[in-house]
Amino acid sequence: MSQAEPQQSASRSDFAAIGALNVERTTSKALTQRVLDALAPGAAPLAVAFCNAHTAEIALRDRAYQEALGRFCVVNDGIGLEIAVRILERRGFPENLNGTDFVPALFADLPKATRIYLIGAAPGVAEEASRRFAERFPHLEFVGARHGFFRSEEEEDVVRATAAARPDILLVALGNPQQELFIARHFDTLGAKAMFGVGALFDFTAERVARAPVWMRRARLEWAFRVAQEPGRLLRRYTIETAAFLIAVLRLRVLEEAQ
Repeated sequence: MSQAEPQQSASRSDFAAIGALNVERTTSKALTQRVLDALAPGAAPLAVAFCNAHTAEIALRDRAYQEALGRFCVVNDGIGLEIAVRILERRGFPENLNGTDFVPALFADLPKATRIYLIGAAPGVAEEASRRFAERFPHLEFVGARHGFFRSEEEEDVVRATAAARPDILLVALGNPQQELFIARHFDTLGAKAMFGVGALFDFTAERVARAPVWMRRARLEWAFRVAQEPGRLLRRYTIETAAFLIAVLRLRVLEEAQ
């Protein structure tokens, strides 16, 4: 399958570089406009990755994932990225961006009859999330949903079914790095104009997983709430892996200063 070209609309000065990973310094308003531009007739498709410390840590050690993210508009998600770029470049991001907050806000701004398709999460979750989104945003058309527990030999069928639904927006919730790799593999055949890797969005929307209270989100402590909910799955990610990522960032800083 043909592969998408890297997103080129932002100038190099709009990026924060974490090794070979480029994360855009942007705002929710500017990103929304990027999506609206991608929906225009004849526009190039857009893929968006919400990059947290876990995402960046994988990208720093996995060249294939790093190359896949090169085809995305990569935006910052969480305190780990903020700390990292302040270590490397002495300045942070203008705004924290995450899919769980950005996508519903985007839906409110989308034109009437924009077509949305959901892939991911456990059986029944994407369907329930789609139903709840449809209730909340009746001006949009939710044209399909399917779970993310498909076998590798079923992947082409999933892609064909997605393209047949003619979505404008595609949300993929397969977790990192699978969701971004899936989008990158099938960028030109999924048929969507804007594609997003959205992590736990469907679980939150379907209320299969509780979200942190607003005060914890504002204090950038949502990660702690999630660890308390799912320690077996997330404790290592938010402790050992995040520490490994920040150590790698410190090494990058030392190398930069030595040059």
